[in-house]
Amino acid sequence: MPCVSRAVSRPVLRTSLALLAGTALTVPVVLSAPVAAGGAAAPYTVTALRMTVRAGGRTCPVDMDLYRPRGVDAAHPAPAVLTTNGFGGSKADGVTGANARAFASRGYVTLAYSGLGFGRSGCPISLDDPGIDGQAASRLIDLLAGTRTADDGTRIDYVTQDGPGDPRVGMIGGSYGGAIQMATAAIDHRVDALVPQITWNDLAYSIDPNNTGRTRGVSGPVPGAYKHEWTNGFFLMGEAQGLLHPGLDPSWIGSAGCLHFVEPACRTKRLLNSHRYPPGRTREMLRYARSVSPVSYLKSVKAPTLLIQGEADTLFNLNEAAATYRTLRAQGTPVRMIWQYWGHSGGIKDPARGELSPDMGNLESSYVGQRILAWFDRYLRHRPEAGTGPAFAYYRDWATGPSAYATSSAFPTGGGQRLYLSGDGRLVDDRGKVARGSREYRNLLVPTSHSENSPAALFGFPDMPPYDIKGTYLDWTSAPVTGGPVDVVGAPKVTLKVSSPQAEEVQNSPDAADRLVLFAKLYDVAPDGGKTLVHRLVAPVRVPDVTRKFTVELPGIVHRYEPGHRLRLVIAASDTAYVGNRGLKRVTVTSAPEDTGVLELPVTEGVLR
Repeated sequence: MPCVSRAVSRPVLRTSLALLAGTALTVPVVLSAPVAAGGAAAPYTVTALRMTVRAGGRTCPVDMDLYRPRGVDAAHPAPAVLTTNGFGGSKADGVTGANARAFASRGYVTLAYSGLGFGRSGCPISLDDPGIDGQAASRLIDLLAGTRTADDGTRIDYVTQDGPGDPRVGMIGGSYGGAIQMATAAIDHRVDALVPQITWNDLAYSIDPNNTGRTRGVSGPVPGAYKHEWTNGFFLMGEAQGLLHPGLDPSWIGSAGCLHFVEPACRTKRLLNSHRYPPGRTREMLRYARSVSPVSYLKSVKAPTLLIQGEADTLFNLNEAAATYRTLRAQGTPVRMIWQYWGHSGGIKDPARGELSPDMGNLESSYVGQRILAWFDRYLRHRPEAGTGPAFAYYRDWATGPSAYATSSAFPTGGGQRLYLSGDGRLVDDRGKVARGSREYRNLLVPTSHSENSPAALFGFPDMPPYDIKGTYLDWTSAPVTGGPVDVVGAPKVTLKVSSPQAEEVQNSPDAADRLVLFAKLYDVAPDGGKTLVHRLVAPVRVPDVTRKFTVELPGIVHRYEPGHRLRLVIAASDTAYVGNRGLKRVTVTSAPEDTGVLELPVTEGVLR
């Protein structure tokens, strides 16, 4: 896999790690004498530990901090919380350290560790593989059980035990620190509660999404459009770990072609960089990406799970959490889901509006914080009076105060409304209003639409507004909203048929990269003509067969269309954040009352006319 050659200073890289965690870098906790706000001694002690584990056929040193609440000892044990970093972070980064301090302050024995390949933990990055990263986390649970010791001989004998060698332990963390929880719980049923935040269901979808032909989780057997900006940003940070931590154990060195990743991850990146999908290598890539994804092992996850996903997240969108939720619920695993506002790419709302701050400073006062505390109270402290909350809750950025979150006893919520794609570019509420007509667009050899600059989201730089260049997209626009507002909560779907002679000629090519790619998205058009691409989300599609209808599931949204605003559906030829079509392909969409495209909206309030 080719390495990124652009020189990046260490301060910039460190800043990028903080941005991935959704917060600013914080000073690591002082191990010798923790100090709470106001200068008072913290209600816990912190001890730096190292434990060497066997994982994936390698010997891996794990760097960790043990937080022990005051008053907790063998005679007065407490349940434990295990937490680790997002991609590029470490045991003491902003979110991981904040998690540790927050739960240690509330009486939980907390073990914060640097994931394999990060901080001063050894072994190559293996993308939260259950057989490697999950196995390493399981050995740390042995430490909390008192059945293993740290490398210096430290033994923990003050964690509440549910049985011999079975500590009562929950896990919390975001992004990379979210998927590891499910990877661990799948192979170690001693885990009692999970709180995965803004994480993935299927990495094959996350880095190469195809929003049609779904057969399992969020994706199907055909790769979509390579999300090259996000993927390259993470690859750069992974390869840079040796530069950020020059004293790292030699075990972190990866395979030939990659400095710091396991060989299957390296081969996956090489294939994606080739912009080709030969059948054998593509199947191998999909198998590997899914083997390190919850979609492949959720059947083994029995621990009660509180899923928290970000509405403003173009890396791991809401559909990923929804797919995980559906799987866990169908198999009887206790599960709840919250859609908060902030994710990897949307910034952080004012905590006063009900949002949990990544520094965990408002756990008791924020809606999400209260739900997390109640979850651990119920499943770690075994307090039956602690409610687990409604099945589904979602943040509404048009509401204020306690009412910012709406709740539902079921997911999905609300009803559906259908709009039809008219030949004159309108979205209409009745087939009889559809005008006959055909319109076409064509792609160019360079991207002609822009949703976001993912490195800008990654490194905190400003981004230009979304755009589509005339002639390279088609759009359909509703009438202005009248009466009350229209609230859309969930994943819209559009069913359509396109015609493309150039795509039809190559759609049976063994290389899936030859097939037609298009990008579906929803705008909010204000009365003054200003338009907003909702959370900068797009749905890449590799059309399975241009001679047949297909259905696109767009990324989930929570969005209010105010009176006077219009909804606009756009089908574009390309997007700057993705690898698009190979060759030039003209696309035509034809509409008639008896045969036209249909947009289905999950509406909880109001009606679009």
